[in-house]
Amino acid sequence: MSVTRRTLLAAGSGGLLISQARAASTPGQQAPQPIASGDALRIAMPAFASNPFFPSDGSGDDGIDMELAHGIAAALGVEPVFDRSAATFDDIVRQVSSGQADMAIGKLSRTLQRGRSIIYSRPYAMLRQGLIANRLNLARIAQGKPAEQIVRDFSGDLGVIEGSSFATYAATTFPHAQIHRLASWDLIIDAIRNGTIDMAYRDDFEIKKLMVDDPSMTVVARSITLTDKVDTIAVGVRPDNPHLAAFVDLYLDLARGQQILNTDEIIARYRLGSKA
Repeated sequence: MSVTRRTLLAAGSGGLLISQARAASTPGQQAPQPIASGDALRIAMPAFASNPFFPSDGSGDDGIDMELAHGIAAALGVEPVFDRSAATFDDIVRQVSSGQADMAIGKLSRTLQRGRSIIYSRPYAMLRQGLIANRLNLARIAQGKPAEQIVRDFSGDLGVIEGSSFATYAATTFPHAQIHRLASWDLIIDAIRNGTIDMAYRDDFEIKKLMVDDPSMTVVARSITLTDKVDTIAVGVRPDNPHLAAFVDLYLDLARGQQILNTDEIIARYRLGSKA
């Protein structure tokens, strides 16, 4: 049976229509998803305060992280909508990884464990890790040795905030220590004051801020900075939106001038705010 030119054209047209339909249904060929959903940018932030990064829920829009959140939303042309229901830093990571929020902004430390479930921006603040120790307990443990010498092999009682990056770091940084996970920094400081725990582990900014707020702490406690350990602070973005993650990096580079805040700069801002 011969095949006419008209038959070939018809078959070709049919094949073209089929291939176009298939192309339209192929996810890789679809138009890219919008960088933000609707007219809002959903931002997870803890309910508690961490000045000068962010205030407690309902206490206004002052703070480094509040300014960052509003700046990113404005650059996207959308409104920031804050979810302040999280009780811990790990909770805001879970909100982002599950899609309940588009991003997390809230003095969020970068860790390898969290990086498995969210996308991190580049850091916008870099702090040193540090310890605050009960003076009497430290003297008993050190037995005349310099405090820095006994830190790495520390086997005493170490306090960390439950759900924080330092609860993750502690097991590898202090493998011989007895780790005590407490619900808040205030409870940890009370435990340092009364000697229930020997040391507490956090970034050096929070430890220095404590000394600014309460100079009497120097009588019962001393601080130790771990100069070889850093705590980098970044924005967390939901894993299915790499475009948004790239935009946050672009914003930090162009609108923020690639600035990475350090402890001294943040302490200076905190002092200024505490005098207001």
